[in-house]
Amino acid sequence: MKVVKIIAWIALVAFVVIQFIPVNYNQSETVPQTDFMLVNKVPAAVEKSLQVSCYDCHSNNTQYPWYNKIQPATWYLEDHIKHGKEELNFNEWDTYSDRRKSSKLRSIIKQIENGEMPLDSYTLIHGDAVLSKEQQTEVIKYMTDLKETIQ
Repeated sequence: MKVVKIIAWIALVAFVVIQFIPVNYNQSETVPQTDFMLVNKVPAAVEKSLQVSCYDCHSNNTQYPWYNKIQPATWYLEDHIKHGKEELNFNEWDTYSDRRKSSKLRSIIKQIENGEMPLDSYTLIHGDAVLSKEQQTEVIKYMTDLKETIQ
């Protein structure tokens, strides 16, 4: 029993100590001129869907949940956001070549159709990010039409 107490104290101390390790948060005060919403004429319904379901992980400005201040959750979130932005960053949309834009649009369409995006791990906590069938149809139609204008 004494060993369990020692392990519990060590775990508690470690948990408290890791709270003080600094993290670079994904937050920006400005929206760059290369942002997807500024470059394209996005219908209001599609814009709202993208903002709520995509922009937290795929832009330079994340709206963090309450638990983002608690380690190790912060590390998990930041790693997830980093990988999301490497795959697609809506704030840098206009810096992409037409070929890359077309590829990204194809990927967005496919992932929404297959239910891969937004991720289940994200929608579990952010219920408002779940795209209804109607929202999926609107976003897919918009992305398909946009893709055709790029080609």
